Amino acid sequence: MEKILELLFNNLTNRVTIILILAFMLSRIGIFRKLVSKQNLNIKDILLLSIIFGVMGIIGTYTGIHVQGAIANARVIGVFVGGLLGGPTVGTLSGIIAGGHRYITDIGGFTAFACSISTIIEGIMAGFLRERLEKSRYKILFSLSMGIVAEIIQMIIILALAKPFSEALKLVKIIGIPMIVANGIGIAVFIAITESIFKEIESESAYQAQLALRITNKTLSYFRKGYNEDTANSVARIIKDMTNISAVSFTDNEKILAHIGVGEDHHLPGSKIQTKLTKEVLASKRYKVANIKKEIGCEDPDCLLSSAITVPLVEQDKIIGSLKLYKEGENAITKVDTELALGLAQIFSTQIELGKLDIQRELLAKSELKALQAQINPHFLFNAINTIVSFIRTQPEEARELLIHLGNYFRNNLNHDVDEVELSKEIENVNSYIEIERARFGDKLDIVYDIPEDIECKLPPLLIQPIVENAIKHGVLNKVGGGRVEVVAVDEEIQTKIIVRDDGIGMSQKLIDYLLSDKPIKDRIGIRNVNERLKNKYGKEWALDIESVMDRGTEVTIVIPK
Repeated sequence: MEKILELLFNNLTNRVTIILILAFMLSRIGIFRKLVSKQNLNIKDILLLSIIFGVMGIIGTYTGIHVQGAIANARVIGVFVGGLLGGPTVGTLSGIIAGGHRYITDIGGFTAFACSISTIIEGIMAGFLRERLEKSRYKILFSLSMGIVAEIIQMIIILALAKPFSEALKLVKIIGIPMIVANGIGIAVFIAITESIFKEIESESAYQAQLALRITNKTLSYFRKGYNEDTANSVARIIKDMTNISAVSFTDNEKILAHIGVGEDHHLPGSKIQTKLTKEVLASKRYKVANIKKEIGCEDPDCLLSSAITVPLVEQDKIIGSLKLYKEGENAITKVDTELALGLAQIFSTQIELGKLDIQRELLAKSELKALQAQINPHFLFNAINTIVSFIRTQPEEARELLIHLGNYFRNNLNHDVDEVELSKEIENVNSYIEIERARFGDKLDIVYDIPEDIECKLPPLLIQPIVENAIKHGVLNKVGGGRVEVVAVDEEIQTKIIVRDDGIGMSQKLIDYLLSDKPIKDRIGIRNVNERLKNKYGKEWALDIESVMDRGTEVTIVIPK
């Protein structure tokens, strides 16, 4: 019996591998990547995903192994993953496709009906687990455990519905464990493959943040002169040259100010707005994405532009026009394109508004925004801009100071040419970050520095700021009423100690060990990054030292040798 189970498990593992190879191939196809990464699926997306995962279930059936008048197979992998990624409707439809095929073709003899019912139930179950998967910190482990549960349910259904019961029981004794283990692992690996898609998209998003800042740097001098046909034309040309967008357009509330790229022959500057999409955005004051030519609604029937995102531009809470990014193919606007358009529109709106105060060039030029390091969270930039915009009308001097801090922060972050900086320079960068955060959170955040003026210390750049950021975000801001962060430097004979101390909620020793370990990590990557850089530069004995007490605070010590 053990040899039979071992042989069955090995053969079934080979079949699961076939499904996973197909999953990997799918992950390289653009339309599939776009579908699984979409936040909101339309009917067409749901049907396409259902067919894809339903067909994968059918392939799992055909690659199955005949056992005791039935079939051991990997059908559930495609259906279950379809539900986890696409939700209840996709899970149900893909289950009906794969399960219906199993029943109609009568492959596997006396278990056909039971297996078709279990396939549909597993698809529905996976669909309702989608939200829990998205919230889970350990998605692969969650998928493995739920896949195992689903396969156990399938075995129960076979015992309940397959006749005669004695044959069903004999079958389950043989195929139960191999199918539960192999398919559970297959589901987990499939989810791991799709997770790589999300990580690549996040990397693309970080690149788009870089691109947004590079575009911003090149457009600063234009929007300072106002928002008109000349400035819009120059900025549109810059965006077109620096991206893979087919066409870039700016409008005011009535006419086209600029259109660069495909469609220049009929989207003429100075002419009235031609697209239904732009009119809807200006009326609703919300951005919209058009996935097909009909949704754009261009008046020219021969227009080649088939996808677009249109974002309103705002000045002092009033819509003054729109930014539009076009592509030629249908369904070509990706999530990354959307983030780029939203980020640029927000930045351009801010530039236009700041241009009236005649301080944009002086303040933002100092920041030397040439590129944004991939590890910098783009949300910090946009949050900072939102904060500054809110200060402009009521506290213009505060806005000016925050812009200077923002410029200093990014100038320091974008400096790749030096291996070490003076401690005073690093503290200046920390202070710029803190001032921006303090503007957002007010009295909840108290900062204390204890840095001797005569201290001499050189250290790798961007070591202290990630530790301070962690203390703020995960320490004091999670505490009712906020708290205090202290930054202390101690000059010793052979080394300099830099201590970041907070009185926040603290963290467990288990979390500390996890952060300082070599295990893969998804959040608080700043601490891991600093720790690895210290060890790589100075040796393992110079790693971070973290001490924390729950509900009392955390102390992180960086030691720099002289």
